[in-house]
Amino acid sequence: MLDRLRSHIARVIAPPGPTRRFDAAGFSNRWTSSPTFGAIGPEVLAAAAPVRSRARYFASNNPWACSGVEALTTAIVGAGIVPASTHADAGVRKLVGANFTRWAATADADGLTDFGGIQAAAVAAMIVDGEAFVQIIMAPGGPKLRLIPAEMVDPGHSVELADGARIVAGVEFDASGRRVAYHISRSRPTDIFATFDAPIRVPADDIIHLFRPIGAGQVRGISWLAPILLRLSELDQLEDALLVGVKIAAMHCGFLVDTNNTGGSPYDGDQTGSVLTDGLEPGTLKWLPGGVDVKFSTPQQASQTVEFAQLQLRSIAAGLGVPEHLLTGDLRNANYSSLRAGLVAFRARVERLQFHCVVPQLIRPIWERVTLFAVLSGSIEIDGDLSSIGAAEFYPPAQAWVDPKKDAEAEDLLVKAGFKSRRQVVAAQGYNIEDLDAEIAADHAREREFGLSFSLPSPPQPELNASAD
Repeated sequence: MLDRLRSHIARVIAPPGPTRRFDAAGFSNRWTSSPTFGAIGPEVLAAAAPVRSRARYFASNNPWACSGVEALTTAIVGAGIVPASTHADAGVRKLVGANFTRWAATADADGLTDFGGIQAAAVAAMIVDGEAFVQIIMAPGGPKLRLIPAEMVDPGHSVELADGARIVAGVEFDASGRRVAYHISRSRPTDIFATFDAPIRVPADDIIHLFRPIGAGQVRGISWLAPILLRLSELDQLEDALLVGVKIAAMHCGFLVDTNNTGGSPYDGDQTGSVLTDGLEPGTLKWLPGGVDVKFSTPQQASQTVEFAQLQLRSIAAGLGVPEHLLTGDLRNANYSSLRAGLVAFRARVERLQFHCVVPQLIRPIWERVTLFAVLSGSIEIDGDLSSIGAAEFYPPAQAWVDPKKDAEAEDLLVKAGFKSRRQVVAAQGYNIEDLDAEIAADHAREREFGLSFSLPSPPQPELNASAD
């Protein structure tokens, strides 16, 4: 209300000039004269709260937004991005991998999910809210993770500190511009009525801040739904208008016209069933006085409404960055070639998000923290240099293709040609190669014991000497 009042006063005192804003955060019509966009940092900080509020509404109530968020979350993390140790010692790799697998099963501080579930929740929050905060809590059994709502990192807390340090929107920087702490609100996420209190300073090493920067100098994130919020709102209004039109068209009423003009005045309210006093309802007869006719407004309906709505859905899918069929579930016009071409481009985009955003901001810091804790606490006993103990590769879940057989054959060719290792293929499937090989060997031993024969790959046999007969 205050923003609208200030905007009205500004228009009265001075003529409207160029404005800068996210359309999704504005109140006025988006088609203003000479729209502009300022520096990324101030624009994001000013727009983050209203955009986040509207994005949460549409992600919870609009089926297209909900479908798009789910499609992006599933494509980026799926069941979880799997880290795999690259230590030179195979024994160390096995110990580190087994330790992380055990930890991942109980990573959630609230006990509701595992590490894969934390990843999915954080990525979904990054998409809808624009950013996600994960707190690393040191427990007796090792680090635990807890997701923090974005509003708990106070966006209004900006202070200039001594020696060049500063706090910007709840994020504290030292003189060199390095993030050193986050100022977290004391209000709990479960509080119905939040109370004001001084925020708590939490070191940056204990907070994971996941967001996709869209420009240099950006401190906080902006919802990925920002480019499509207006279209989502307009599409809802279009659907409501069409629904109301259909309801009105379904009203069948009859009108009794007083041809002799002997009835009373329709304005005195004495005539039962007067259209001027009690409106229209389906299946009723309405009395009209003499000389009165009824003319209904028949505005021209938008031609090709279905095509226009589909265009809006394609625009929403493009703004969110997902193929249209993942947003709508409509595969009527799809074929093998179009689906594969669309998925190739989509997966290239997803891979960029995985390795430029999710892995460096979320997965790698947690992997290093968990591995280091295991070594220092004695859970893993390693002799020698520990400098490479945290080295790892990160494998997103394998994406199922339209034709899984061709995909499996392609992986097989890459391994045989030496362009890819079995460990990489197995890790991409979410498994540990040491555990997999042990299971395969156990299966072969069990087959030999019971005289069974299946299609599992047989272990290599020693070559026979042809000269020895």
